[in-house]
Amino acid sequence: MAEYLGGYARMLAEVSRTGRRPTRTELGERRALGERAAEAGHSLRALVRAHLLATRTAWPNGTPAGSVGGVLAAVEQAVDAFAEGYERAQRLAVRQEEAARREFIDDLLYGRSDLGRLAERAERFGLVLSHAHAVAVAEGPEAYVDTAPVTRQVESALITRFSERRILLTTKNGKLICIAPGDQEEVLACFAEQVRVTPDCGRVAIGRPRQGPGGVVQSYEEALSTLELAERLDLAEPVVRAADLLVYPVLLRDRQAMADLVLSALGPLREARGGAEPLLRTLEAYFESGCRAAEAARRLALSVRALTYRLERIHQLTGNNPADPVHRYTLQTAVIGARLLGWPAREL
Repeated sequence: MAEYLGGYARMLAEVSRTGRRPTRTELGERRALGERAAEAGHSLRALVRAHLLATRTAWPNGTPAGSVGGVLAAVEQAVDAFAEGYERAQRLAVRQEEAARREFIDDLLYGRSDLGRLAERAERFGLVLSHAHAVAVAEGPEAYVDTAPVTRQVESALITRFSERRILLTTKNGKLICIAPGDQEEVLACFAEQVRVTPDCGRVAIGRPRQGPGGVVQSYEEALSTLELAERLDLAEPVVRAADLLVYPVLLRDRQAMADLVLSALGPLREARGGAEPLLRTLEAYFESGCRAAEAARRLALSVRALTYRLERIHQLTGNNPADPVHRYTLQTAVIGARLLGWPAREL
């Protein structure tokens, strides 16, 4: 600690002898020493204690009573300048660390960096990219930011429960993201649970575990796609998993073929009074209720008779009978495709 006290005793002696205040140069030296101490990783508490011990040891002998106040004021100024330099260095280190962390997150989630170099940097942030990882993404009505209380609340809960695990929590484009080892499903389940209990909670999508340095970005992109799918399909589930929705990307693999099916099977519904949307909702409710007319009518707040009329109207317009197993498959697939493609609001 002695190297950070250089010139301190001499300054006290001169202040006691002459009654002067510490000079701007002396205070600047104290700030510079504070910065060096922070960069070296020393504790501010220990450094302040060292200054007080040095004050007691170097207190000028025979200090006149009238000069005591001046010496104590010099001690206060010197220690305050030292602490100011220390805190300035700390703030700079925090900003640099956050900038490095943000750069790493960007490279990790966009796959823009050399994978070997990325794996080296990942160790610093608690990830071993040679292992499999899975990513969960939360989206809410308000954008998530690193400093928001909700973000800190979720992070605190995860650290409390999984302090020994290699977990990375961050925000990106207004979404809250959790990256965890692929074999630790309980971490992402806890993340989803914590997000769901926060005010103004949103939906959480969980990507599948992916292996290797590029696995994180693959799982992340899959989670984002799953969020978009859940919104398009108007799913009620607050937590959706990519593994449970794999059929939908398959259906969209040939978008033109799906568009042709939608227009062929459902296009005639646009001729109905009120357009295609009411009859499309009728088919959705009918299929989601297991083709039980009474349950579908309840969901739509209709009488069973009104629902039956709508189903008959669909049969008349499209030539496909929702009650027929063969026709039902075509209609249900077309209904899913319509939601995925945004039809009829969007022209195909």
